[in-house]
Amino acid sequence: MGVSSRSAVSLWISAAFVLTLGLAGCGGPHYYRAYDPEYHDYHVWNNNEVVYYNRWESETHREHREFRDRDDRDKNAYWNWRHTQPQPERR
Repeated sequence: MGVSSRSAVSLWISAAFVLTLGLAGCGGPHYYRAYDPEYHDYHVWNNNEVVYYNRWESETHREHREFRDRDDRDKNAYWNWRHTQPQPERR
C-alpha cells in the first residue's frame, strides 16, 4: 500500500468517524423519560410521543413549547389527554 493509498484510507476512516459523531450528537432528537405524577408512570419521550404532543397542542389551541418548558398544570393536562388516546400498535 503506497503513501497515497494510506492517506485515502485514513481520510475515509476519519470521515466515517466524524459522520457517526454528527448523527449521534446534537443534531438528532433527544430521548428522555418524562414522569407523569398523576398516573405514577414514566413515558419515553421520543419521536412517537412528539407526534401525540404536537397533536395535543393543536387540538387544545396552545402555542408550541417544549414539553419540559410547560408548567405543571399544562403537563398534567397533556398526560390526562394522552392517557385517553389509543396506544400505537407494536410490531
